[in-house]
Amino acid sequence: MAKFVWTARNRRGIAQNGQIDAASLEVARSQLIKKGLSDIKIKEKPKDLLDNISFLQPSVTNKDIIIFCRQFSTMIDAGLPIIQCLELLAAQSENKTFVNILKEVKEDLEGGATLADALKKHPKEFNDLFVNMVAAGEAGGILDAILKRLSETLEKAERLKAKVKSAMLYPAITLAVAVIVVIVIMIFVIPVFQKMFGEMGQALPSMTMMVIHLSEFTKDNIFYMVIAAGLLGFMFRKYYGTDKGRRIIDRFLLKLPVMGSLIRKVAVAKFTRTMGTMLSSGVAILDGLDIVAKTAGNKIVETAIYGVRSSIKEGQTMAAPLAGSGVFPPMVCSMIAVGESTGALDSMMVKIADFYDEEVDEAVERLTEMIEPFMICFLGVVVGGVVIAMYLPIFSMASGIS
Repeated sequence: MAKFVWTARNRRGIAQNGQIDAASLEVARSQLIKKGLSDIKIKEKPKDLLDNISFLQPSVTNKDIIIFCRQFSTMIDAGLPIIQCLELLAAQSENKTFVNILKEVKEDLEGGATLADALKKHPKEFNDLFVNMVAAGEAGGILDAILKRLSETLEKAERLKAKVKSAMLYPAITLAVAVIVVIVIMIFVIPVFQKMFGEMGQALPSMTMMVIHLSEFTKDNIFYMVIAAGLLGFMFRKYYGTDKGRRIIDRFLLKLPVMGSLIRKVAVAKFTRTMGTMLSSGVAILDGLDIVAKTAGNKIVETAIYGVRSSIKEGQTMAAPLAGSGVFPPMVCSMIAVGESTGALDSMMVKIADFYDEEVDEAVERLTEMIEPFMICFLGVVVGGVVIAMYLPIFSMASGIS
């Protein structure tokens, strides 16, 4: 559809203007006439050159999707047709990219596609979990309940992600500041002291000489050091992109003392929350496991989930292969076994997820408490060591004078 801008007068003769989407100029004019407008002047809206540059367009965030689910659920529950809901949601959204996606979904629905099929054409915004749950909601006639459940699941997943990010943010910023401070000292401050010590003509302590040599090396090779750091980052990213590299690094991360425990708890919370939501929405267990494995975020966890899926296809329960994987804690496997035996696996999964959300909170607090003193000591040793090295010759001169 094209966009048209128009000016006209209503039945009272008051001038009005606006925009309208239509297949052609004639269709747009007839729509305005039906609204009782006269003296219509209409033309196609000029295209913005920036609209064709994809990387300049705003990306669709999780917050956009969550708000969309909540509002869509409320509108369907109120009895509005799906196409009208999408029109209203597109008009309310402030994200231009998301507005265009909703309009494309609406056009696909008008062309006879199901909502799930229309959403499936936009995998970046609507993943397999979203599409499968919408398909289950359409088939069961409970789309409003499914969308509400999806919004709750996405909100909890976003909160979990934010907790882990907050735990990593403090040490990352502190380390970055420490590196920048040391580089500034090495390039700009140390040479001033070096010139002053050279005019004195005295032998310098070995610690001071070491810092001066390090300053000269940094000053002469800073460009190559930056390039080397960029190349190392690129090589690490490429290696992590391979199946073998991701497997090795993810296994190493799971074995880290405190961080490994946090990663494992996040994986358990994500797995049980997603599986519980899908099972309660009517998604088949094998389809659910396939979706959860793809979104696990850790290759070792992903392999374990695929192993569970293969075992279930052979007629086994979920709990036994989970316990054999060595990834999931025994308590989780026991609770899942109870859920399977009682026929309440979906609700049991949600209970496990709620428990591990609290465990993640505690793990994040413990990690922050451990990192703070370590980073303070690191800054003190690095910056303090450089300062002491520069003042040692001054202390030697003072003692010689006395």
